[in-house]
Amino acid sequence: MRKRLIFLVLLTSFSLFMLYRFVRPLSIFVVTKAFERPIPAGKLPTGLVSLSARECGKCHREIFEEWSGSIHARAWTDPYFQADTRFDGSQQICMNCHIPLENQQENRVLGFRDRDKLDPILRPNPDFDPELQKEGVTCAVCHVTDGVILGPRESGDAPHPVRKDPRFTDGSSVCRRCHLVSGRRWDTFYRLPPCGTFREIKEAGSRKAGCTGCHMPEEKEENGHAHHLWRGGHDPAMIRQALTVMVEENPSPRRNRKKYTLTLTNTGTDHFLPTGTPDRHLSVTFTLTDGRKDVLKEKTFMLKRHIMWRPFIADLWDTRLPKGKPRDYTFAFQTDTTPRPAALKIVVKYHLLDEKRRARIGYENKEPIAYTLYEKNLPID
Repeated sequence: MRKRLIFLVLLTSFSLFMLYRFVRPLSIFVVTKAFERPIPAGKLPTGLVSLSARECGKCHREIFEEWSGSIHARAWTDPYFQADTRFDGSQQICMNCHIPLENQQENRVLGFRDRDKLDPILRPNPDFDPELQKEGVTCAVCHVTDGVILGPRESGDAPHPVRKDPRFTDGSSVCRRCHLVSGRRWDTFYRLPPCGTFREIKEAGSRKAGCTGCHMPEEKEENGHAHHLWRGGHDPAMIRQALTVMVEENPSPRRNRKKYTLTLTNTGTDHFLPTGTPDRHLSVTFTLTDGRKDVLKEKTFMLKRHIMWRPFIADLWDTRLPKGKPRDYTFAFQTDTTPRPAALKIVVKYHLLDEKRRARIGYENKEPIAYTLYEKNLPID
């Protein structure tokens, strides 16, 4: 009787624990010291009247225009982010990267109620600036510390003090605060945490991450500024530069059978392609049609991360493109069918968001969530 009671207690405890794992708020990050709190604004640098990017843009017009069209400028106002963060409970940890300055946040973080620092103690922020909040990752996030403007070089003729900081010359240090996140804890079993771009680069065998070389290329003239565009997954031209595509017809031992192979190679980036949130993925679709353009046969391959989120977080498999390793996708078909095949269409697409995820979080996108990287139409003889 006692053994049965112990068994029932253990079974009930385990069942309740597993139920909690399925309904608890989902957190995919470990809150490290680097971004457990927003960045203190500190005193205003001499020569500035505010921390707004518009203030910087009075002199740095070209950089301001570039920033204005970037994802950094929309880090807070982006409709997808707003829908996604509401769905996930508007966690404080997300704000510390999307609106990193203390003055951008409605509340101050006084401490934490839990050891994992996922339940912050908040109080209204008397210095909250709603207009600064809209600027997302604004100039001051990277360039202002303790009343001093930081940059890749000193300047003696600027209307404000500028201090040279080595973080702006090594190609990645400034990026790391938000783009190097951890997910290693007892209940996570994935190889790469979401937004774990730096770990992907390490796995690819590169010794050093050079983010700015691709995402902030410098002007060639002396003392030219680095472009503040941060082109990435939202820029089709940028992705096309990183992807090499080849199509060939393979010899077939059978007379009435054809086979084609599409080869994709990540030749333009040290991290996986695609990278960023696990929602991003590539698709390869072969579509065989007849003379009336009716579909006879179709096959789609998905290049993405497959992650189990509950009851525990774990990588299941990853079919994205690592650096420099060609991946083949084949499609074979009969040519003596009725109706006869007339054309083969091959399309490679980049998906910013999975359609099921879009519907689940209630994101009503006004812009496409996918775009075509490559398309080829082959007539079938």
